[in-house]
Amino acid sequence: MSEGVEWAIHSCLNLAWVEPAEAVSAAQLAAFFALPAAYLNKQLQALVRAGILTSTSGPRGGFRLARDPDTISLLDVVTAIEGAQEAFRCQQLMKSRPGARKDIDYRKECLVSQAMRQADLAWRRTLADRTIGDIKTDVEKLDPDTPELTRSRLAELR
Repeated sequence: MSEGVEWAIHSCLNLAWVEPAEAVSAAQLAAFFALPAAYLNKQLQALVRAGILTSTSGPRGGFRLARDPDTISLLDVVTAIEGAQEAFRCQQLMKSRPGARKDIDYRKECLVSQAMRQADLAWRRTLADRTIGDIKTDVEKLDPDTPELTRSRLAELR
C-alpha cells in the first residue's frame, strides 16, 4: 500500500474537524504534516473523483468532506487511492507443475490462491467496518483538544 493512503486518511480526518463551510487547500493539508503538496494534491483529487471530498477553486477554495465522516470507510479511501484490485494476483503457477491440467483455472482451484483471497477479503471487511468517523471519535477520546488544535494549525497555514 502506498504512503498516499496514509496521507489521504489523515487528510480526511483533519477535514472532519474543520467547520462544514470551511475549505482547506492542498497546501494547508500538506504543510500540516510537511508533505509534498503536489503529490498530496493527486491523492486529494482521487478522493474527489471517488466522491469522498469536494473541491472548489479560487482564493477561498479548497477541499471539504463530501459526506459525513461516519459514512466514509477506510476501504473507500484505500480503494480511491489504490484501486479496487485484489492485493494478491494469482499467476497460475500450478499450470507449470508436472501433471497440471490445461482445462483448470488454478486461480480458483489453487489452495494458495484461495488462502490469499480469503485474507484479502478479511482485510477488506475490516477496512469497510471502520470509518473516518470512528477514528475521529477514538482520537477525540484520547485527546479532546485535537479538533481545536487541528483547526488552529490549519488556520495558521493559510
